[in-house]
Amino acid sequence: MSNILSTGNSVAKTQEKLGTMNRWRARIVLLLTASGLFLYALPSPSLTYGAIVLLHAAVGALFVFLLLPLLPRLERTETLDARFAWALLACGAILGIALIYLGTPHRLEGWFYAHIFLSAAGVLLLATSWMASRGWLGKSAGGQVLRLGLLLALTAGVAGGAWWAREIAWENAYRIRNPEMAPATMDGEGDGPQGRFFPSSAQTKNGGTIPAKYFMQSEACERCHKDIYRQWYGSAHHFSSFNNQWYRKSIEYMQEVAGVRSSKWCAGCHDPALLFSGMFDTPIKQIVDRPEARAGLSCLMCHSIVHVKSTMGQGDYLLEYPRLHELAASENPIIRTLHDFVVRLNPEPHRRTFLKPFMREQTADFCSTCHKVHLDVPVNSYRWVRGFNEYDNWQASGVSGEGARSFYYPDHPQKCMDCHMPRVPSKDDGNDAGYVHSHRFPGANTALPAANEDAAQLDISQKFLTDGNLSVDIFALSPAGKETTSGEVPHADFSTTFAVGEEAEFSRSSGPSGEARAVTAPLGRVDAAVRRGDDVIIDVVVRTKKVGHFFPGGTVDAFDVWLELQATDDKHQTVFWSGRVEDGGKGPVEKGAHFYRSLQVDAHGNPINKRNAWATRSLIYVRLIPPGAADTVHYRLHVPENAGSTISLHAKLNYRKFMWWNTQFSFAGVRDPNDPHPNVTKDYDDGKWLLNGDAPHVSGNSKTIPDLPIITVAENTKILRVLPRTAPLPAVHVELSNDDWTRWNDYGIGLFLQGDLKGSEAAFEKITQIDPRNADGWVNIGRARVQEGDIEGARSVLERALVLQPNLARAHYFYARVLKVEGKYGDALVHLRAVLAQYPRDRVVRNEVGRILFLQKHYADAIQELNQVLQIDPEDLQANYNLMLCYSGLGLENRANDYKIRYLRFKADESAQAITGPYRLSHPEDNNERQAIHEHVSVPLSSPSNKTLATSRVAAAPTQLAGGSK
Repeated sequence: MSNILSTGNSVAKTQEKLGTMNRWRARIVLLLTASGLFLYALPSPSLTYGAIVLLHAAVGALFVFLLLPLLPRLERTETLDARFAWALLACGAILGIALIYLGTPHRLEGWFYAHIFLSAAGVLLLATSWMASRGWLGKSAGGQVLRLGLLLALTAGVAGGAWWAREIAWENAYRIRNPEMAPATMDGEGDGPQGRFFPSSAQTKNGGTIPAKYFMQSEACERCHKDIYRQWYGSAHHFSSFNNQWYRKSIEYMQEVAGVRSSKWCAGCHDPALLFSGMFDTPIKQIVDRPEARAGLSCLMCHSIVHVKSTMGQGDYLLEYPRLHELAASENPIIRTLHDFVVRLNPEPHRRTFLKPFMREQTADFCSTCHKVHLDVPVNSYRWVRGFNEYDNWQASGVSGEGARSFYYPDHPQKCMDCHMPRVPSKDDGNDAGYVHSHRFPGANTALPAANEDAAQLDISQKFLTDGNLSVDIFALSPAGKETTSGEVPHADFSTTFAVGEEAEFSRSSGPSGEARAVTAPLGRVDAAVRRGDDVIIDVVVRTKKVGHFFPGGTVDAFDVWLELQATDDKHQTVFWSGRVEDGGKGPVEKGAHFYRSLQVDAHGNPINKRNAWATRSLIYVRLIPPGAADTVHYRLHVPENAGSTISLHAKLNYRKFMWWNTQFSFAGVRDPNDPHPNVTKDYDDGKWLLNGDAPHVSGNSKTIPDLPIITVAENTKILRVLPRTAPLPAVHVELSNDDWTRWNDYGIGLFLQGDLKGSEAAFEKITQIDPRNADGWVNIGRARVQEGDIEGARSVLERALVLQPNLARAHYFYARVLKVEGKYGDALVHLRAVLAQYPRDRVVRNEVGRILFLQKHYADAIQELNQVLQIDPEDLQANYNLMLCYSGLGLENRANDYKIRYLRFKADESAQAITGPYRLSHPEDNNERQAIHEHVSVPLSSPSNKTLATSRVAAAPTQLAGGSK
């Protein structure tokens, strides 16, 4: 009897022990389920979240320790679905242990989701078994199916809600959206005049300062991102501040002339360590050697931006100081190790802190915050002026996939990071399939690596420039008649120091009336000949091929970018040279070269060549090539009597950052001591400069004035036969080949953009002869005829294009222009709507729709359309103007006045062109460049003085310049 009682007690104790263990297992499963759901759905960079990560990992490890020994018993005692559930949970838990050891980087994302799926499936089956053991919903087959269905629905709902919170809500919270209306003045930007960072538009989340050391701790990132850190270290972003001598000199000069406060306009995108700590209130000359002044744009600058307020640029972002960064940068090895362990275990909060959705999904909008600028009264004491602008012309072009009217389109739309952050192999944490986006930010800045003696970065910049981004084609030859010039300032308006491309529609200069020039083309296809003693015109075409914005981009008042043409005969005589560089290739470029730049002047007509953009008051000319477009350059070549039997033409597109004079000024520019009281204000600088200052104290590894490399971006060579003077005049010869379709098209595009409408039409007609089934040829003829005012002629070719390709958006657009001129507003709207169906973010098309609706007096509809333009660009001049008219038409004068204020703010000061007169008279080469259609001649080739100029070093003696001019 005692044995029976003893056995019963033993069984009872065993059952009690099993019950206790079952309860603990259930509690652990519930805790892991709840914590896992929270960790997945609501990742956040907080101490609480980090503690739950550690709790989840510790409890999961405990669960594995308790579960594995029990699995054999569970296999004998549990139901089939429960046994399966525990097996799934065991597999999920083992994966979890592996992830604790390995972390959860991108490459193990599959393991992470497998851990979630196995664990969730185990919990689901365990819940089903538990409900069945209590008889919920009965024991019939139907009850079992119903139980499983209800639990599946609940699981799907919970999982869907968690996914929505993790992905969709997160992405929606970090979208870049423009305001409904631009500020009326610069005082409405950023924190306004009372703000500590104004006139930069940059703001901090709490309105306060951020410690400078935060921007100086990129080494903390190196622990997990070694490759990215090393890439960034040599990049232009790293050298954006006073570790860059060109920038340093420009700010020292700006503060000397315009004061410290206005220079904060630059600091928002160049000097975060100084600006956000409050140190920028001190004149830079007093602190230039401090490490904070040389921090540049660190990792934590771009990656701490939590909101981009608009695509109006100007540093229009909101910056947050993440307190937990102090753990990552802690000098305590235990804290640092614990931080790194938690980040590797669950990197999502770290990723969400430093990689917002807009950085990947709206890359160009994100980059616009610093790669698009304007100046206004607090900076220039003058008015609103557009500075450099990479964003708008990209957005409106075919490269972005948002512009409907481009000449060329890439196979797939591209954004900034596709070119400037290409994927490169890396084993860094966070790599995606063995690749990361390069943080060298390859681009065109060859000056900084040259001055820093960074061969690797210089090599990458050179390869980037020469990677087929542009092409040069010596295309055509024609007899030279009277020199032709026509129009002024190609594709520019006077409200900008940059160029205007497809982001705005405006009247281009038109060429001379009459017929197109008869040309022998394309060279290289035809057997071209010239006659001794004759003058001929050589046409060279420069085309942007893999450039997503204007070429060149950036601060285009500071570069030497030019087309060089040299002609040599078979007797090794140089018979023509335009674009020669003085001092054996190390000095300034000859003044008569064909430049790609923005030439600006201050209020007294002195050139803006010291990066003194705040003093810009007028524009001499701007010449940049839009993306997917071309420029046709004309050279007048005289064939000498003693020329050999052949002449070799060699054209080169050259790039030197920075221009020669600006480099001399930046490293050795000092005021002339013989001019102790120079006439200098914020508006102009009439002082004289010497270029013989002391260079050893400059920023950069090179303590001398660097000889910056001149990169040949693209080049082309063609051979001409030379005939005797007594030979008959060579006949014009044209050959058409399928292989030359693009060459003829590029030639026509270049002529069209400079206003030679007859010449461009003739070129476009050639491509319709080569391939009459290609609608683009007919569309391009239509473009030229619409611009010329030949409406009936444009109608016929555009109708033909629409027959060939009924959905071609650009054909619909130009056909709508024809219908609008004819007063057929309703029909024009039909075609414009067809364009917007494909390209809803083309603001020129939307402006056209809004304008036609206004002309029809459908004011409310026009306002709705024009407001969509402002969603793309709140500073759009045409939209603000038409909204002013629409509200006036509705009798809402107060509202109309709001848009009038903005229209007048963004409208050009056309009277400022009067400043350019004296400059153009005294600088005939620049006045020639100002003309939309112009020719270039050779530098003197036989003058003794010229030989001296070519061999003597210009900078050997002190150079004195009045007003900073060459």
